[in-house]
Amino acid sequence: MAGSTLPRRALGRLLRELRNSAGKSQLAAGLAIEVSKQTIGRVEDGRPARISTAQFRDLLDFYEADEAARTELLGLLKEVKASKGDPTSGWWRAYADVVNPHFDHFMSLEQACRRMTSFHLTLLPGLLQTPAYRRWLVETVDPAMSAVDVERRLELAARRQRRLREDPDFSLEVLLSESALRHQVGGPNVMGEQSRHLAEIGNLPNVSLRVIPFDAGGHLGLVVQSFTLFDFPPLQASRMNEPPVVFVEGFTGALFLEDDNVIERHRTTVANLRQVALSENDTRVLVQEIAEEYAA
Repeated sequence: MAGSTLPRRALGRLLRELRNSAGKSQLAAGLAIEVSKQTIGRVEDGRPARISTAQFRDLLDFYEADEAARTELLGLLKEVKASKGDPTSGWWRAYADVVNPHFDHFMSLEQACRRMTSFHLTLLPGLLQTPAYRRWLVETVDPAMSAVDVERRLELAARRQRRLREDPDFSLEVLLSESALRHQVGGPNVMGEQSRHLAEIGNLPNVSLRVIPFDAGGHLGLVVQSFTLFDFPPLQASRMNEPPVVFVEGFTGALFLEDDNVIERHRTTVANLRQVALSENDTRVLVQEIAEEYAA
């Protein structure tokens, strides 16, 4: 579970529950261990923060946590520290200077999850993009980016995509609007190569690619817009189930959603999209036909 955010998220969730049960504010908790309330908030949100083991013990005392809660929390803290020692943990942070600020958290989730389910209305997901397709996007979004940084962005994309072929426990389901295949990102040559790549990668046993054709009519995806749903394996030590996360990206920012009702609405949307999408085989036929159209 290299680079996993799962123990940290579980740790933060437990701390929030203990604080709320004790009737304490984040400000009071911070004062008790001499950190800011923002630091307490970061820990509860599952984000990295500088708090020592001794300070965590002091927090447990402040919250008057029982022995079971103390054992659980300190066990999670050990998992967090163990994941930091993994030499492959957070490899993507070497590219932090050429990606959006929210991307670090996205990559942490992507590397930790067991399954990704995504719907894309206009553009292809990064895990399926060819270098030429990705290059056009990078240079269009940031025309001032240096050639060196463009290449680093492409290198990052390639490293992300390795997981599709190297991790048999990871699965990807992509529900794709036909419009994403018809927009000529980079021109006909780029899209022809991209379409052939999609037909090939859709044959991987852990990848499901299904297109929602134009003639499918109205569907929930037109209202919900593009999103990615992350599902995670249980924590290694405690076997606790880790809640899923929905990621929604905009032009200037992103949302990471964990509310149960929001997750359920997106699962309902996925079920609706599966009903109107082509089968994997029919999708492959359509993608190959579109590739031939671009080559004509």
